[in-house]
Amino acid sequence: MTLQVSRYLLGTAALLSALGAAIHAGAFKKAASAIEASDLPRFYASSSKALWLADSATLLILAFIFGVIAARPSLASAGLLFLLALVPAATAILIYTFVGNFPAAHLLLTIAVLVFLAALKFKGAA
Repeated sequence: MTLQVSRYLLGTAALLSALGAAIHAGAFKKAASAIEASDLPRFYASSSKALWLADSATLLILAFIFGVIAARPSLASAGLLFLLALVPAATAILIYTFVGNFPAAHLLLTIAVLVFLAALKFKGAA
């Protein structure tokens, strides 16, 4: 039963990560326009665009990893899940710190909690 719970939690985290990646990448055009309209030096403007897309890519990669582990639990361990959960947790903390109370931070925190909980119940590779 606990394996099924972990798989459900990881599957949910995968779906939320993929959704977050799609929404974030979809907003890139608007963000890029705002960045170009600012008076940021070129290096910082270009870095902001790269980091924007890097965040989308990170979420998509995490979605894939969570999905694979949900499908094939023997490929991972609880320790690995705890480490992977740190990625959305750290990003959420940074958003709360620099942006404030923002829906993306709530989504990332939810993903992190789901993966932390899955790790607590996980019975994958020994």
